Amino acid sequence: MAPSTLATRPAGPAGPADRAGLRLADLLGRALDRLGGPEAAISALGTADAFAPDDAGNTGTDSPERAVPVHLYGGHAIVGPSPAGAGAGDASGAPCSRCLARRWQAVRSVALRDALELGGETRAAGEWPYATAFAADAVAALLTALRDQPPPSQGPFPEIWLVDLRTLTVRHYPLVPDPECPRCAAPATDTAEDARITLRPAPKHRAGTFRVRPIESYAIDVAAFANPVCGALGPSVVHDVSSTSTSATIGCFSMRSGEYLRETFWGGHADSFGRSNRIGVLEGMERYAGMRARSRITSVVGTLDEFGADAVDPREVGLYAPEFYRDNPRVRPFASDREIPWVWGHSLRDDKPRLVPEVLTYYHAPGLENRFVQESSNGCASGGCLEEAVYFGLMEVVERDAFLLSWYGQQPLPEIDPATSTRASTRHMVDRLAMYGYRARFFDARISFPVPVVAAVAERFDGGLGRMCFGAGAGLDPESALDSALCEIATDAVNLQGRSERDEPRLRAMAEDFDRVTALHDHPLVYGIPEMGRYADFLLDGRGARRDGAPRAPRAVADLRWPDPSGAPASGDLREDLRRCVDAVTAAGFDVVVVDQTMPEQRALGLHTVSVLVPGLLPIDFGWSRQRARTMPRLRTALREAGLRDRDLTPGDLNPAPHPFP
Repeated sequence: MAPSTLATRPAGPAGPADRAGLRLADLLGRALDRLGGPEAAISALGTADAFAPDDAGNTGTDSPERAVPVHLYGGHAIVGPSPAGAGAGDASGAPCSRCLARRWQAVRSVALRDALELGGETRAAGEWPYATAFAADAVAALLTALRDQPPPSQGPFPEIWLVDLRTLTVRHYPLVPDPECPRCAAPATDTAEDARITLRPAPKHRAGTFRVRPIESYAIDVAAFANPVCGALGPSVVHDVSSTSTSATIGCFSMRSGEYLRETFWGGHADSFGRSNRIGVLEGMERYAGMRARSRITSVVGTLDEFGADAVDPREVGLYAPEFYRDNPRVRPFASDREIPWVWGHSLRDDKPRLVPEVLTYYHAPGLENRFVQESSNGCASGGCLEEAVYFGLMEVVERDAFLLSWYGQQPLPEIDPATSTRASTRHMVDRLAMYGYRARFFDARISFPVPVVAAVAERFDGGLGRMCFGAGAGLDPESALDSALCEIATDAVNLQGRSERDEPRLRAMAEDFDRVTALHDHPLVYGIPEMGRYADFLLDGRGARRDGAPRAPRAVADLRWPDPSGAPASGDLREDLRRCVDAVTAAGFDVVVVDQTMPEQRALGLHTVSVLVPGLLPIDFGWSRQRARTMPRLRTALREAGLRDRDLTPGDLNPAPHPFP
């Protein structure tokens, strides 16, 4: 008889789950014997914390080497992953049963995760009713069929199979290996040598783009990243069929930070749900990679005093106001003699490795005691090559710096006429927003650098609830920069009135007391309150657009072009575009530091993810009390240095309201 064993036997008297597993193991063994099937090992999910660092979470990983894992939970049996390549340290990079248990647990409900991960109580409600002969026959038939006729590979990740023991429905999903799996992952030690970057030629796949490959060319199976069994980025991706502007999609994964289970949202807003799905998965992987060093081991702990100029000084990146640390004593302020973890990055200015505080690039690194600031995904970007990822990360840093300079400095900006866009899709979307009651307006937000930056505002014609929303874009092609900014406001504007109506009491309370603005979504949503419009008058009323106060004629989109010495706005090689942008930033006295965050699953898809830091530029923060930009020297000096003011700003010159950046 083909053996079928219970992989995790009880140390004491068998509980309901153990008794059920033993009964099904016996029935499954008999069924496999009749079919001549493979060996199987049964284990239960949800009985131990799979994220535990020790063997407490080792669900189903002590089974015989050749046995096919069968995991039970509720009315489901999950078959796989295949034992081929499932051994610890296997060079194939295939996922193991512990990977499945961790992925499965990550998409469970908050209540179950809290119980498993924080030590809450779980118990069986009664005897498990699915240890039946027909259930065993169904699982045995599937096991045998998968052995005798393995399905052809459909992508870079192997599949697991779900049997619904109530209906005998069978479904299958790709299983992405967990880069933090304590059994099969092989994280590399972070070293200065591995952090070195050599920029290589990166020909664009077509003129007018800044990508080396079209997004459709990536072997992205959305089901591998969004499925209810083992989705690497959450249990589902939702299509916003109510959106009347873009085909928006949204997904969410959760990660524990102390006792708090933090939700992280990702999504896409393109012109089709299929494309938005793929863009959303790329964004989700980017955020997953940037939250903690999942595939590397931090190797440096020390003080800024020790490392000196070889390290990025957190004070240049920005710290909170002293009042924040006084009011939040659990957050220790940075000090140059304080030991903190560091990761290695590469300075593109100096062409050498440079240390970066871990919390400034991995913005949810474990160790709450090390977070003297709470960073965000600012400067994190993905691409089909390293050069592409660095380019888009740098554009994001430049874009947000410019937006914050203009907002907090209350700097009037030249308006751009969207009718001058050469893209019919841009002009059509502007008309579509007007049909829904919003005027789309665009502004030339270049402050310190020649790189085109566009700020966008969708404002209600009638000034009512759902008053306005903002967006921005940056890049060497001003048409693309404007399109990026437009896409943000087009997605948000059509839902803004409804969201403002549903949440009006809370938003009005925020408008009266900015200390209530504490989360990312509070910043854009509070500007749905009509009275908040006065804080954007410096931008929208047209006054002071020129230094003499006279109104300025709108600019054409093409006026933002920054041609290279040959007169072309961009090269056919993304490396040359990146070098030009880096040179513009470093010529102004700043460094550009890149940390490679790429995870194994991204490399399997031909993707790269980086974090780009430019110490001294204004960082984006969310929460009124956490605005580092308002304390930084650049906010006072940059407008004068750019020739837009005749003196440095004083505290009385600053916009008294939180930024509206989404």
